[in-house]
Amino acid sequence: MDQFTINLIFVGGSFLLYIAIAVWAKAGSTSDFYVAGGGVHPITNGAAIGADWMSAASFISMAGLIAAGGYANSTFLMGWTGGYVLLAMLLAPYLRKFGKFTVPEFIGDRFYSSNARLVAVVCLIVASVTYVIGQMAGAGVAFSRFLEVDSTTGLMIAAVVVFIYAVMGGMKGITYTQVAQYCVLILAYTIPAIFIAIELTGNPIPPLAMFSEHTQSGLPILEKLNQVITDLGFDSYTTDVPNKLNMMLFTLTLMIGTAGLPHVIIRFFTVPKVADARWSAGWALVFIALLYLTAPAVASMARLNLMTTIYPEGTSAQPIEYDERPQWIQEWEVTGLITYEDKNNDGRIQYYNPTEDFAPEAEERGWEGNEFSYNRDILVLANPEIANLPGWVIGLIAAGGLAAALSTAAGLLLAISSAISHDLIKGTINPNITEKGELLAARISMAVAIVVATYLGANPPGFAAQVVALAFGIAAASLFPVLMMGIFSKRVNNVGAISGMLAGLVFTLTYIFMYKGWLFIPGTNNLPDTADAWILGISPLSIGAIGALVNFIVAFVVSNATDEPPVEIQELVESVRYPRGAGKAVDH
Repeated sequence: MDQFTINLIFVGGSFLLYIAIAVWAKAGSTSDFYVAGGGVHPITNGAAIGADWMSAASFISMAGLIAAGGYANSTFLMGWTGGYVLLAMLLAPYLRKFGKFTVPEFIGDRFYSSNARLVAVVCLIVASVTYVIGQMAGAGVAFSRFLEVDSTTGLMIAAVVVFIYAVMGGMKGITYTQVAQYCVLILAYTIPAIFIAIELTGNPIPPLAMFSEHTQSGLPILEKLNQVITDLGFDSYTTDVPNKLNMMLFTLTLMIGTAGLPHVIIRFFTVPKVADARWSAGWALVFIALLYLTAPAVASMARLNLMTTIYPEGTSAQPIEYDERPQWIQEWEVTGLITYEDKNNDGRIQYYNPTEDFAPEAEERGWEGNEFSYNRDILVLANPEIANLPGWVIGLIAAGGLAAALSTAAGLLLAISSAISHDLIKGTINPNITEKGELLAARISMAVAIVVATYLGANPPGFAAQVVALAFGIAAASLFPVLMMGIFSKRVNNVGAISGMLAGLVFTLTYIFMYKGWLFIPGTNNLPDTADAWILGISPLSIGAIGALVNFIVAFVVSNATDEPPVEIQELVESVRYPRGAGKAVDH
């Protein structure tokens, strides 16, 4: 059986499973559509949160970025992990206590303002649409290789599958679909990692294998990797980061952006009571840890495998001839995600870092520039092929990558549709809309969101994890501060909350667009997206933390310059902080 047929069986089989679950768990009411009827078991919810959380950025892109940047890109791992803990401890139980369907609904009621709710809807849509671009881009990468179609066709296939099971099933269908997707993605991630760990070190536990000895050289894996890449002009894999300010701000942006992401927060509304929200958070952390502890090992082993594929006899010897390149390079070249240009016409693949320091050695070897480049998002997907693992493992990781992208995309699209149908239409435009009409509006808005996300996903402004990081920055600057102040401050009023959200959102988007382009359209940026051009060396990916600070400051200053919130709102805030049971936040 050829590899394409194997891939088709794994991917097609997983898709049929997701659609069957959606049909079985079809949402029949708005409660089913928004919060799965509020009756999901904490373990089930924990697995669904894990799948919702571990997006294409986590599954496909994070290890690729760590592989390329080493310690410098470990900020993705630290920020996302720390942010989940922040969300579980500081926000989830209190929001569940409030007993509402959506984040904008909480903000509208807490700040006693339909305008606050409307601004929250805008912030949610901007953050979620940016996030879903990364998921659709990741799905396009996976489809383009494993189903041997171009990325645009891959996006269309992904959109159709998400449309069927998300629009039909709503939160109820998505919850059980995400449990299945978690099982698929975690098996797809860990099984190849175990194979490769055994192959390189003899240790079957990937996180421990990263600190074990390389079988062929006898050196520790990280020491061997440092030796290989520094010989070719690359920075040491474990080298420190000179710009500590940017690293700290980026980690903080990912942390607080995580805690402000609405598609994760709404999952805590699906359990029967507050205690279940806490248990859901605990179980989700266990499920997430299985992948996040494995990711650094996958990254280091993938980078070493890539380097030794091109330089099988060591970096001091000649690289392989292009005509003798392995099959996996040939397969990925078809997608355009791996490129080769023979600059010195010697027929070999010169892969090195053409820095000024390495230039004399490159000239001595007769090299005239780096000839090999690859999209970082492919490393995890290509890892089984690089290591010559069985065809069924390659098919499994194809299904896993798509499961990661589609599970998070579905959660994001549900957050967008609920914001439009429940918060915008029912909460502002037509409060008397029937439940049947609201459910129809939710499905239509989700369908429109899928079309928009697919269109934007065709031209993302960066790698999947980088696009997702922008979404985290927007959520950090706009939604996280208002949620924190809504729970922990009785003094912040509606005028302060609205002013803070708008200030944080506008500040962050302006900074991002200065370097990334207006609406991410190439050629519309005013400044080059380089460290030298960034203000104080702060990357557009890191600006969300500063935007959050702007939000807090503006909200507190404006609130203290205007009237206090009504007494009943202050009592409401006090009751939310003592989560004794589920439902509306009132004294019992």
